[in-house]
Amino acid sequence: MTTLPSSARTIRVPWFKAFALASMTALAGAAAPASLDGLTRAYREAPSQAGRTALERYAAAHAHDANGALARLALGVASFEQRDYAAAAANLHAAEGRLPHLADYVAYYLAAARLEAKDAGTPAGTVSPEDLAPARSPAVPSPLAARAAVIEGRALVAANAGAEAVRVLRGQYSGLPQPEGDLALAKAYEASGDLAQAAASYQRVYYYYPGNDAATKAAAALVTLRDTMGGAFPRPGPELLLARADKLLAARDTGRARDEYRTLVPQLSGTWQELARVRAAAADYLAGNIGAAYRGLRGLSVSAAEADAERLYYVVECARKLGDDDEMIEAVKRLGGRAPHSPWRFKALVTAANRFLVSNQPDRYVPLYQAAYEDFPAEPLAANCHWKVAWHAYLKGQREAGARLREHLERYPDHLTATAALYFMGRLAERDGHWGEARAWYARLAERFPNYYYGTLARGRLEDQRVADATADAATTEFLGRLALPERPRAGSSVPLPATALRTERARLLRTAGLDDFAAAELRFGAGRGEQPVLLAVEMARIGDSPSRKLQLMKTMRIDYFAMPVEEAPAAFWQALFPLPYRNELMRNAKSQNLDPFTVAALIRQESEFNPQAVSSAKAYGLTQVTPGTGRQLARRLGVRRFRNNMLFQPATNLKLGTYYMRSLLDQWGGRWEETLAAYNAGPRRAAEWAGWRTYREPAEFIESIPYTETRGYVQAVLRNAAMYRRLYPAGALDAAGAATAGKRGAKKAGQARSAAGRKTRRAGRS
Repeated sequence: MTTLPSSARTIRVPWFKAFALASMTALAGAAAPASLDGLTRAYREAPSQAGRTALERYAAAHAHDANGALARLALGVASFEQRDYAAAAANLHAAEGRLPHLADYVAYYLAAARLEAKDAGTPAGTVSPEDLAPARSPAVPSPLAARAAVIEGRALVAANAGAEAVRVLRGQYSGLPQPEGDLALAKAYEASGDLAQAAASYQRVYYYYPGNDAATKAAAALVTLRDTMGGAFPRPGPELLLARADKLLAARDTGRARDEYRTLVPQLSGTWQELARVRAAAADYLAGNIGAAYRGLRGLSVSAAEADAERLYYVVECARKLGDDDEMIEAVKRLGGRAPHSPWRFKALVTAANRFLVSNQPDRYVPLYQAAYEDFPAEPLAANCHWKVAWHAYLKGQREAGARLREHLERYPDHLTATAALYFMGRLAERDGHWGEARAWYARLAERFPNYYYGTLARGRLEDQRVADATADAATTEFLGRLALPERPRAGSSVPLPATALRTERARLLRTAGLDDFAAAELRFGAGRGEQPVLLAVEMARIGDSPSRKLQLMKTMRIDYFAMPVEEAPAAFWQALFPLPYRNELMRNAKSQNLDPFTVAALIRQESEFNPQAVSSAKAYGLTQVTPGTGRQLARRLGVRRFRNNMLFQPATNLKLGTYYMRSLLDQWGGRWEETLAAYNAGPRRAAEWAGWRTYREPAEFIESIPYTETRGYVQAVLRNAAMYRRLYPAGALDAAGAATAGKRGAKKAGQARSAAGRKTRRAGRS
C-alpha cells in the first residue's frame, strides 16, 4: 500500500528512470488485492454493495492522507456514473481541498452531482459559479474546462440568472460539448425570457442529435414552448427538418431514416420534397435493399438539379452493386450534363472509376479519375484520383510518367501518396542512369518519412553503391526544396517541462485512484496542446495492463511516429508501440516454420495488436486472426487433438496454426512476402488475380497495384512494421539467427507438402 508523497517532497530523477521505477511500482500495486486502483476498477466495472463498502473502508482507513482523498474522488465519480447523485456529492465534498492537483476534477463532479441531484428532487447542496473556479483556472489547462462551462451555465439558471448563463455559454460556445451545450443554452434562453432563441436551441438538439438522450429532453421542452408561444413559435425550416433524417441515415439507422423522410414528403414542397423522396430511396440502398432502391430511384421524376444529382449518384451506386456497368456509365454521363459541378458528380465519378479499377480496366477508369481531379481539384479525394492516373502512366512506361509524378508532388505534397511518388521518381531516375537524381529523391523521402513503407525502401536504395557514390542532383534538390512536404515531427527534449511534469502527476494521481480512463484523457488533452507528446505517450503506455492495451493507448495519442527518426525518441516509446509479447512461443513457431520472426511479429501487430482475445468482424480469432473453419483444417494437419474454437484464443495454439498457415501461403508464392500478405488479408484467389494482371518489375509495383485500399495499406503496414522490429530489436534478442531470410530456404519437399495443404485451406476475410 503506497502513500503518495507531497509535491514538496518530490525527488527529481531522470524521467526514463522514473518511468522504469513507476512501472515496477504499478506492477507491485496491481498484485495487491486491496490496492485503491484495483478496488475502483472492480467497482466501476461491476457495481455492487460489497465493492462500495470496500472502497469506503479504504477511504476511512486513509482518512488523513492523499490516498483517502483519491478514494473519495473515485467513490464520487463512480456514484455519479451510477446516478446516485447524493452519494456522489457527499464523497466529493469530503475530497474538497485535499487534492490540489486535481481540484478541477473534484469541483466539476461535485457541482455536476449537486445539479443533477437538484433536478431529481434530491437535496445535495447548492451550486454557485464560484464553486467551479478550480475547473476554470487550474494550474494547467483542464480537459474539463468546456464541460465546466455547461455546468456553470446550468448553475446560473438554477440561481435565476438566465441572462448571465447565456453570456457564459455564448462566450465559450465554440468549445462546448454537444448536444449538452445547446441544451444548457436553450434552458438559459428560456430562463432569460428569450423563448424564440430557446426554441431555436432546443430544435438544434432535437434535429441534429436524434440518437441522444438530450433530443428526448429537447422534444419535451419544444412541446411546452409550442403551447406557450402559440403562433409566435418558430417553425423549423425544411433544412432543419431534413437534418434529423440525414443524421439517422449517416448513423446507418436506415429504417428510422426512411420513415422520417417519408413522413416529411407531404410536409415539404419543391426541392426539399424531392430531396426527401430521393433520400428515402437512398435509405433502401444503404439498408441493402438494392433492387428496391434501384427501381425507386430510376422511377423518380426530379426537377431540381441538385436533387437529381443526388438521385443519379445513388443510381450509379445501385448499378455498380448490381453489375450493370452500362447503366452506371450512362448515369454518370447524365449527371455530368445535369449538374457538372455538383459534389454528387465527383462521388459518382470515383464510384465508377473504382468499379473498373478492381476489374483492371484502365481504359475505363483512367478517364473517370482524370475528370474527377480536373473538375474537382479541391475535393479531399482528388489526390487519390490523380495518383491513380499517374501510377497507371508509370506502370505502362508512358513518356509522361515522370511529368505526372512531378505534378502529383506539386499538387498534393502533403498527401500520403506523395511518398510513393518520391520513391518511383527515384526508380525512374535509376532506370535512366541518373544516379544523382535518384539520390536526391531517396534522400528527401528517407529524411521526411523515415519509417513509412516507402521511406524504408528509400533507405535500402541509398545503400546501392551507384546511388551512394553519386552527388545529389542540384536541380532535383531545388525542386524538392519548393515542395510543401509535411514537417517531420520532433520528439523534443527528454526533460519534462513544468507543464508536462504537472500533467504527468495529474495522470498518475488519477491512475492511483483507479480512474484510468480519466488519466488517458488527461494525457491526450496535453498531447493535443503540444505539451511534449512523446513524453506524455510514454506515460500513457503505463496505463495499459498488457502489451496490447499499451499499444492501443499509444495509438490514441495521434503522434505521426512513422515520420519520426528512431533515434530521437526513447526506447520505451518504441517498445510500447512495437511490443514483443509471447516471445518464446513466437520464436519457437517462427523457427519451426522457417519464418522471419520479425515479419510474424509485424503481422500480429497489424492483425490483433497482440490481443490474444481479439475477434474480428469476420469472426477471426486470436493473435494471428484465424477463423474457426481454417483453424479446424490446420489443426487436423498439425495433429492438434480435440480442437475447439476457443483454443484459438490460446497464444501457443494460435501461433502454431497461424505460422503454419503463413508458411503454406509463403510456399505457394515462392517465398515472396508481398503476395503472401495480400493473400493473408484478402484471400488467395484475389491475390492470384492481382499478381496475374501484369509482370511487375519489383515487389513495390505489385503492392501499389493492389486495388483494395485496405489490403494495399495492410501489406505496406506489415512490411513497414517488420522493418521497425528489425531496427528496434537486435536479431539476437529473438535468437533468430538464420531466420531472417526464411521464406526462400524451406526444404523443397516440406514446402511442396505445405503448399498442397494450403491449396485446400482457405481463410475467410480478415480485419
